Amino acid sequence: MRPPPPDDALIHDPDGSIPRLLQIMRRLRDLEHGCPWDIAQDFRSIAPYTIEEAYEVADAIDRADWPALEGELGDLLLQVVYHAQMGAEAGHFDFASVTRSVSDKMVARHPHVFGDASRDKTAEDQTRDWEAAKAAERAARAAGGTLDDVALGLPALLRALKLQKRAARVGFDWPEVGEVLDKIAEEARELAEARDRLGPDEIAEETGDLLFVMVNLARHLGVDPEAALRAANAKFTRRFSAIEAALAARGKRPEDSDLAEMDALWNAAKAAEKGTGQP
Repeated sequence: MRPPPPDDALIHDPDGSIPRLLQIMRRLRDLEHGCPWDIAQDFRSIAPYTIEEAYEVADAIDRADWPALEGELGDLLLQVVYHAQMGAEAGHFDFASVTRSVSDKMVARHPHVFGDASRDKTAEDQTRDWEAAKAAERAARAAGGTLDDVALGLPALLRALKLQKRAARVGFDWPEVGEVLDKIAEEARELAEARDRLGPDEIAEETGDLLFVMVNLARHLGVDPEAALRAANAKFTRRFSAIEAALAARGKRPEDSDLAEMDALWNAAKAAEKGTGQP
């Protein structure tokens, strides 16, 4: 005979806050009374959901949709709770140790707030101090090479940026933006040559090189390449939707049109956006 389910009073308490969420996750993973799907998950299977939820948080912020952001932050917090519960089951860590670790880190990295260091610094100064503190922590952990602990699982654009920042801290960087622009021109020429003379593998390699140096240009210009590309994606979606709407008003679909007509409609959508102050 199966044992009775545990007391769920806290789970049904709308004011239970973090303890309620932790209890919900414990019940979901309970081998006797939990959810079979949740019980079957592990760190690797849950990781893609964690990444997805982080992007959905960023999307809600981009849209300035604050009710959606509230929900997405909850979904992202659930991912932390999920990993912490699996960590506790395996004896690696638990939610309390996760929060203790990050709290200790924040205190240690903000001596100008929680210690006696001077607050008379700019945000840029504080960023440099933060990076120096991270470097010292890596050294204390006896980390290997400069790039060794840049996470492999990061999205490629973000990982490129982190790799370049890490290399720049030890002096491997172009000193001037003009040199980056020269490198972009060089990589573009090499891509064109690969297209004309080489095979698909070489073309893919040269495409990657060009994308990598474009991230470097964004870094030198103080632009977040991920945010810039998200904005470009949103702009493309907006303007292509305007093309589809204009074609629909003519009783047509994109496949019934041609490039010249759609390009003219694109330019009209662009001009309309410029007139309203949109980017």
